[in-house]
Amino acid sequence: MKILVIGGGGREHAVVRQLYAEGGHELYCAPGNGGIGALATCVDIAATDVDAMVAFAQVKEMDLVVVTPDDPLALGMVDRLTAVGIKAFGPIQAAARIESSKAFSKALMKKYGIPTAQFRVFDEPQAAKDYIGEMGAPIVVKADGLALGKGVFVCGTEEEAEDAVDEIMVKRAFGASGSRVLIEECLFGPEASLLCFTDGKAVVPMPAAQDHKRAYDGDRGPNTGGMGAFAPTPKMTPSLLDRVMQEIVYPTVQAMAAEGCPFKGVLYFGLMLTERGPMVIEYNSRFGDPETQAILPLLKTPLSQVMLAVIEERLGEMEVAFSQESAVCVVLASGGYPGPYEKGKTIHGIQEALAEGAIVYHAGTALCKDGYATAGGRVLGVTAVEPSLEQAIHRAYEYVDLISFAGMEYRKDIGRK
Repeated sequence: MKILVIGGGGREHAVVRQLYAEGGHELYCAPGNGGIGALATCVDIAATDVDAMVAFAQVKEMDLVVVTPDDPLALGMVDRLTAVGIKAFGPIQAAARIESSKAFSKALMKKYGIPTAQFRVFDEPQAAKDYIGEMGAPIVVKADGLALGKGVFVCGTEEEAEDAVDEIMVKRAFGASGSRVLIEECLFGPEASLLCFTDGKAVVPMPAAQDHKRAYDGDRGPNTGGMGAFAPTPKMTPSLLDRVMQEIVYPTVQAMAAEGCPFKGVLYFGLMLTERGPMVIEYNSRFGDPETQAILPLLKTPLSQVMLAVIEERLGEMEVAFSQESAVCVVLASGGYPGPYEKGKTIHGIQEALAEGAIVYHAGTALCKDGYATAGGRVLGVTAVEPSLEQAIHRAYEYVDLISFAGMEYRKDIGRK
């Protein structure tokens, strides 16, 4: 098949790698990155340029377009591709609201009794601050719209929470995504990410993962897009998974259908495993990053076939199989990330790590005369797949030790949550 993957990060490299391993496909990625270019033809079109992307897909007569990032999903890229007769994997714009508007998703959960934190939505900063004063701390402040995974502030004091409101609503750190804020009760417990394939009716859960969002060891420092992930997490026992499916996953899929916007694609459930039971922290309308870099290496069924089954609403007829092994992905970041960082640092050791058996996903890289150079905050995702979690942790860090670039930073406790 001729397949176009939208995006240019580590998650997209994971998707492209999985499709490349099937053999026989003509692969394109827009915009792609330095590493993806070894497996697919990279096309210089911004992921959010819906008109140009649809036109390119038509000219090339694509058999399948995989829309992976949240922004083009929220802009309706799947709707536009479908309208011109091109099969597109991902939710329609109305269904993508489950991620692009936290107010929508929280209202959905409230209406259909899906367990989540208590919340209020505000479109005026002072009202939000007054509510914070009533509720006290700790408390969570969230930008309503998309914010590259960085629009959530877990605040230990009322002052921190008020500062977060100002950051979102007054300073507009996330642009229009900060026109409204959600103020939520702070939940406690381990987190888990459950990604599911769904065609709007049938649901296939992937191995549950855990990611590490904070920049530094011990879950300290600022939030990032994700510094690593591992799957499966031992915390998601079979009995707990059954409870999550019955109380959260199936009700969500049924709720979206009842609202007239059935969800087809990958639905990501960000969960908090509290003493009161599993609760939804957030939904994502696509593959998570970096969870995907730990989950897809475990997929045994051809990814393209799963995607077509989702699009054609026959997922319930498929057997989707995953390996029983464990995978750990460690993100290597530029010095200073998630704050300001320098680009253009030559990367050493990628080939050596690959030769030892590593899976190296490129997130923020560019080709240079010496191979690859840094071109983003999160630069590489280094993944190991082994029979046990402990072995995968050990092997992942052996691979990491082979790679270097000036200012390289990474967490040394991925997999230990």
